Amino acid sequence: MSDLLVIENLVSGYRDAVVINGLSLSLEAGQALALLGRNGTGKTTLIDSIMGLTRHVSGRISFNGEDITRFAPERRAAAGIGWVPQERNIFRSLTVEENLTAVQRGSAWTVERVYAMFPRLGERKRNLGNQLSGGEQQMLAVARALMLDPKLLLLDEPLEGLAPIIVDELLAAIARLIREEKLTVILVEQKARKILPVTDRAVILDRGAIVHAATSAELLADEAAMAAHLSVAERPARPRRSTNPVPPDATGHNAP
Repeated sequence: MSDLLVIENLVSGYRDAVVINGLSLSLEAGQALALLGRNGTGKTTLIDSIMGLTRHVSGRISFNGEDITRFAPERRAAAGIGWVPQERNIFRSLTVEENLTAVQRGSAWTVERVYAMFPRLGERKRNLGNQLSGGEQQMLAVARALMLDPKLLLLDEPLEGLAPIIVDELLAAIARLIREEKLTVILVEQKARKILPVTDRAVILDRGAIVHAATSAELLADEAAMAAHLSVAERPARPRRSTNPVPPDATGHNAP
């Protein structure tokens, strides 16, 4: 497969602050990339840079064979880059269905197809955006991005702060987009063990640079790398065994 996204020696940031330092990365069409790292390591800045929302210092970004380094964000979206930010950016005063039809472009994704992917949205299609739970709003944000028929979908911490049942539903939908729809995805997430099973490759950022790259399966099996770069415990803590197997009596002394 050919590379859909190519980032070469990118340096970018906000105002006078440089966050991404000479980063290079490529992603083939149909691949899913887990973008990992501790808080403040540059994950969101990299996503923002792909969308054209940061100050570009140097380097090059190519998408679908075209140099988009100087493209405005709306032109990048029109080229086929879908973006779901942490803030979700749904229309809270519009219904679920109005949110979807307001941004629809092309015919690959229809309202009916979105409802099949996210049944909860179909059940709440007449609800306003501000009447949805946080998890339902996140589903709607992903669905709105799909209505733009993206070739690349950028998801910035989509599971953050959601109830476990919603996490499972949303993650299952993302897995379907990757495995069945063959959508190219970059997935930023703190829960590494949740997203590595549904992605193909993984990179870990630190101080705006890639410090570890592997297949998702390799990283998932590499407990030392997970612990070193992500502060993920090498193995679940075991309950401590009591050093006093005989329970105390009501006086606090060991029972005979």
